[in-house]
Amino acid sequence: MFDLSSDFRAFYDEYVVLPGETQSDLSKKKNNNIKWLKDGLVEYNKIKLTSYALAETIVQGSMAMHTAVQNDNKDYDIDVAIVMDKDTIGEMGSMAIKNVIVDALKLKCPNYKDEPEAKTNCVRIYYAEGYHIDFAIYRRYADSYKRITFDHAGSTWRVRDPKAINGWFQDLIKQKGQDLRAVVRLLKMFCKSRESWQMPGGLVLSVLCAEQFIQYNRLDYTFYMTIKGIRDRLIITKDITNPTDITSSLILTDKHKSEVENLLSRLDSFIGKLDPLFKNNCTETIARGLWRDFFNHDFWDSSTVNEALSVNRLKSVSIPCKWRNTEEFIEDKFTTIEQFSVHISCSAMGDGYSRPLPLSYFGRIIPKHLSLTFKIDNCTVPEPYEVWWKIRNVGLEAKRRDDIRGQITKGDKTKIEKTVFAGPHFAECFIVKNGICVARNRIDVPIGQ
Repeated sequence: MFDLSSDFRAFYDEYVVLPGETQSDLSKKKNNNIKWLKDGLVEYNKIKLTSYALAETIVQGSMAMHTAVQNDNKDYDIDVAIVMDKDTIGEMGSMAIKNVIVDALKLKCPNYKDEPEAKTNCVRIYYAEGYHIDFAIYRRYADSYKRITFDHAGSTWRVRDPKAINGWFQDLIKQKGQDLRAVVRLLKMFCKSRESWQMPGGLVLSVLCAEQFIQYNRLDYTFYMTIKGIRDRLIITKDITNPTDITSSLILTDKHKSEVENLLSRLDSFIGKLDPLFKNNCTETIARGLWRDFFNHDFWDSSTVNEALSVNRLKSVSIPCKWRNTEEFIEDKFTTIEQFSVHISCSAMGDGYSRPLPLSYFGRIIPKHLSLTFKIDNCTVPEPYEVWWKIRNVGLEAKRRDDIRGQITKGDKTKIEKTVFAGPHFAECFIVKNGICVARNRIDVPIGQ
């Protein structure tokens, strides 16, 4: 197969993975809506003389699995499980509790495109920018064996563990490596490449990728062999089982069946079009044209000048052909249930400064050669707890130096770093208690040339 692995990796990094600023924006929207819901429930309780409260919140879906992809329409979805103790809601019906959540949000939430809406499986909140947030409502209680059980508020209450899918995917990443996450994202990118296509949702695509994934030393070949395996598998059977409940299918409606049929049809067609990649006379121009057709994306146009996006062009800025993807995700290390909040701040010191200055002093861009001190200035988690940090270098210079970092390491309530080289870097702080990440916060650190 013609080797465009370096270009493939550049395409993935620059046009598939969500930019850091978008990830930060989605995280802030999630946190804001949870806060507004909590505040709205307090006000609702005062008005109605009730005592509703959130027991815990659990990020789900592509945000928790880190498989979200860039989307020109910015139709990003944020999935959050809202868990309430059954003792506080009694035998209230599934639709009734969703209506309570809607009413509580209306009391506090500003600037929504439309009012929150109670749907069959969630309460949905729309933003004018195209985002939407789905609050899936759960109740928890101890069963007859004193095991904690969760019920999901769908058309009725049904037993469902809101942590199960996250745990399944995290275990797979530990077993198979980060390229499984990359393959899921790339398949999602293909499925979103034409607006008219009606394709399966993210969970179905993730299950199929997990089933057929085999690691090779090239991302392009790993992706090709995975989608070929998915195509061959769907020819045999189009049923897809819930990975956390083998008695349950993910293909429940005629719409689901049609989406899987569409996936098979498009994969079969486009995999066939990639056959020239395996011929001896395949050239870079031909190969880029084939992937351009597959992803329907201008990145692959040979005539386009995409500085620093393919290795052939990256050579001009001395970026190595292979830089190590060392980034880690907290969800892959710990169960994540954000029950509390933590806020971190950052101050900078350097030659000529008489005192530490907040990052806001520097405006949008922070100079090089400063010493940064990150510290926890507010944390609602009861002690004792562990503090973990992640420092991620982003951009061309980080790749040129093979120094993107992103490992998650245990630390103290303060962390000192240097502004060594340019790029839209960031720092994250995680609070871990009893083996569970219960709070997190992030600061963007855009360093100039």
